[in-house]
Amino acid sequence: MQLPSLFHPFRRTQSNSLADLASLLPDMTFGQLGRGYEKTLAMQLDVSEEANAYHVTVDVPGVKKEDIDIAVDGNQVSISAEVHREKSEGSDKKDLYTERFFGKAFRSFLLPQEVDSSNAQAHYDGGVLRLTLPKKAGGSSAKIKIA
Repeated sequence: MQLPSLFHPFRRTQSNSLADLASLLPDMTFGQLGRGYEKTLAMQLDVSEEANAYHVTVDVPGVKKEDIDIAVDGNQVSISAEVHREKSEGSDKKDLYTERFFGKAFRSFLLPQEVDSSNAQAHYDGGVLRLTLPKKAGGSSAKIKIA
């Protein structure tokens, strides 16, 4: 007598994702198009709250401090970052394969309460951006400089 098999919710029984389809058709343009979406700067963030402020920690690896822009409008926080590609001038080297991202990335999110943008602070060190955003009953729109 054979025991019934257990249901395993994480086992893949069928595969119909775009990545699997692209791997079946590697020489076609569609496959290359599907792989292009993998190259994005993923600004992952954590948001915590205290009684009088929000604290936001954002991973922004490979970006210079000068290439990060932060804007606050009421309870909406927007962060944009640009990664520049380093190219050596006059070099005979040709890229055969590259996975590193370059270009502009954008992340925006809403907080439960408006932010006092005039007292907001931003610090960037080692690829990690830290924001301290004091709460305010009536917010205003402003850009924040990174210290």
